[in-house]
Amino acid sequence: MVEQQPFKLLVPSSSLGRLTRRSVLNTMKNYRLEKDAIGSVKIPINAYYGSQTQRALDNFPISDIKQHREYIKAVVIIKKAAARVNHQLNLLKKDKQEAIIQSCNEILSGKFQDQFVISPYQAGAGTSLNMNVNEVIANRANELLEAPLGSYKYIHPNDHVNMSQSTNDVIPAAIRIAACDLTIELLTEINLLEKEFTKKAKEFSHIIKSGRTHLRDALPVTLGQEFSAYAKAIENDYQRITQAQENLIKLGIGGTATGTGINTHPDYHRLLIAELSRLTGIKFKSSGNLFESMQNSSDFLHLSSSLKILAQNLIRIGNDLRLLSSGPLAGFAEITLPQVQAGSSIMPGKANPSIVEMITMVCFQVIGFDQAITIACMSGQLELNVWLPLIAYDLLEQIKLLTKSIKVFQEKCIKGIKADEKMCRFWFERGSGIAAILNPYLGYDKTAALVKESLKTGKNLKELIIEKRLLTREKVAEIFDIKKITGPNL
Repeated sequence: MVEQQPFKLLVPSSSLGRLTRRSVLNTMKNYRLEKDAIGSVKIPINAYYGSQTQRALDNFPISDIKQHREYIKAVVIIKKAAARVNHQLNLLKKDKQEAIIQSCNEILSGKFQDQFVISPYQAGAGTSLNMNVNEVIANRANELLEAPLGSYKYIHPNDHVNMSQSTNDVIPAAIRIAACDLTIELLTEINLLEKEFTKKAKEFSHIIKSGRTHLRDALPVTLGQEFSAYAKAIENDYQRITQAQENLIKLGIGGTATGTGINTHPDYHRLLIAELSRLTGIKFKSSGNLFESMQNSSDFLHLSSSLKILAQNLIRIGNDLRLLSSGPLAGFAEITLPQVQAGSSIMPGKANPSIVEMITMVCFQVIGFDQAITIACMSGQLELNVWLPLIAYDLLEQIKLLTKSIKVFQEKCIKGIKADEKMCRFWFERGSGIAAILNPYLGYDKTAALVKESLKTGKNLKELIIEKRLLTREKVAEIFDIKKITGPNL
């Protein structure tokens, strides 16, 4: 057993008192004290956030993940619109409005991004994030009016930046704004993917191959027909997501805490929606029932579910592409995928379907996020769904992951797919599934017997039919005409 050495002080004990006092003094220089309803809070001296943000940081040291910038931007846009409308309604003085709007504009231009420090895993409803934004805007606005950070001398985060608002109507509105905005780019990428599949369908339209059902030989198809199905599936996903996006333009902003609109002007809701439409370029409209808007998160689930359907389609198509490109010598090898990197650290020359593997993992994650969103949406109670911070992060992460991965998938995989016509023809001629085209001429039972004999003897069906004089050679040639075996033939 090794004897432990006694712990040794690196600083002489006579210096400890002096060192501690010096450390305290240095620490105090780096922080400021702010007071709130609970008490005093120590905040980094140059921080633009305030006491409520700091309390959230102290209370929820759960994750290094931060909320999406697009989501922060949407909250800031609401604050900017509210300041303008409140001034228009004679509730906010001009100098305060101008300071708040300038602060918002600076944030929207990319400044102060490091000041938005709240994790998705916070207190319910999103109060911590809402106050993080309120405090940064207020402190910057006070600074513009030559007041020190943390003083709130001219602009108060609650009284002025949050005027006519509540976390409970700001956060769901911000999710809708951010999701609408991000979905535009996603739909662009989905459309490009559908077009690329359509191009491949035309390019491969003449290539006959064996179909496969249950991973067994089936009636022949063209490689183009397979790819046309992929294009149509992606087109359908585009339509589903578009419909879900349209539901997000209905805003309940102005309902404040419970949907009543308390502490707002009667015209505030209408004017704010008009201002948000002007600022974003998206034609928002009233939800029609501000109570329902606060209680119900189904529109977020609708979008998430449509993204889940897209994800499962991409997984399914990816599985097909991996099977069709399997090999190169011990698989189907009917298509080749672009090689983007070495596939093995031990097997030289090995090329894997890396891009397909990447997007498949992304889609697994998207489906997982949808499950979390489903549980969060169904767990709302009475006047509010408090699980919005999780819904916000997961929904926007779904959109962003799919947007980026589909772009890579389309550009680095689908666009470069090549067909191996020889291998397609090889499997077509070798497969037994084509026997089904004989049913109208020989009947199911007699055709089944021919298939069984063909597999046993190695003779192909054409040879057996002619040998047994079941049909003339001319009729066999007519039935097995390649131009007629991948569509209606009677």
